[in-house]
Amino acid sequence: MSDRESVWNTAPTSAPAQRADRYVSGSNAHPAKMLPAIAAHAIRTYTKPGELVLDPMCGIGTTLVEAIRLHRHALGVEYESRWTRIARANVAQTIRHVEQGSGRVVCGDARQLTQFINADLHGKVALVVTSPPYGRSAHGRVHCTSETGERGVVKTDYRYGRDPHNLAHVSTDQLLDGFSKILTQCRAVLRPGGTVVVTTRPWRTHGELIDLPSGVLATGQAAGLVPAERCVALLAGIRDGRLIDRPSFFQLKNVRDARRQGIPLHLVQHEDVLVFTRPEKPSAASRPLCTNRQPSLRPERCNYRETGHGTRQ
Repeated sequence: MSDRESVWNTAPTSAPAQRADRYVSGSNAHPAKMLPAIAAHAIRTYTKPGELVLDPMCGIGTTLVEAIRLHRHALGVEYESRWTRIARANVAQTIRHVEQGSGRVVCGDARQLTQFINADLHGKVALVVTSPPYGRSAHGRVHCTSETGERGVVKTDYRYGRDPHNLAHVSTDQLLDGFSKILTQCRAVLRPGGTVVVTTRPWRTHGELIDLPSGVLATGQAAGLVPAERCVALLAGIRDGRLIDRPSFFQLKNVRDARRQGIPLHLVQHEDVLVFTRPEKPSAASRPLCTNRQPSLRPERCNYRETGHGTRQ
């Protein structure tokens, strides 16, 4: 990895403000949405208008929406059918608004990505932007229960679906193994010299720190990608030279609970951004380290047809 590092000022406003009036109803229910400004910064930095951007775990389609708004073409894959429908609606709404570009969302398992992306797109993707699922560490949303006559708060929208094959429900080792397969598939459709941007962050489970960024770095190399940069995307705002916290309710609660127990936990102020490239020419060092893994089972409830083309009217 090069010595080049940078800090992305990606939270000048809150996440709800960044999504306001740009995403369809139901989008906020996703448990782990990418900050729109992070996706937009990556797209502006590593692509040009008219190029193709892919998110192999696109959720509600944040990467796709930002790509289309920046006059790029967008392609997304989403494992859960619920979020696929919302991502398609977000893409369609964005295309109607900007009146140009195209977007497509496929429901399927990105560990088998090359099987349901048209062969004519292989080697054409300029940029992959994605983030591995955080599973149980997703913070979700908080609702006051006083409206229902009960006391306290209720935590909602903090879980993915119940399909056990979803990477959000597996162990860290299984998550990294699955993510390595996804990055290997992305490498096959990425153009030579293309870029992969992965946002991630560590978390704690029962007091133990899970260093997911280091794990993702290793999986990228195992997939035959070359580490190029390690950046910081701020989740906090900047005002008068100082960071302005934008934590969730449960992040604040978890930090306060930990400190009462003597654990010096701090608020998460940024995402790690790992930037990889696909080598211009293949070499022994850039080939995937594992090529004999068996594909995982596909979820029966997904439809693997490509749908949702967006075209200028």
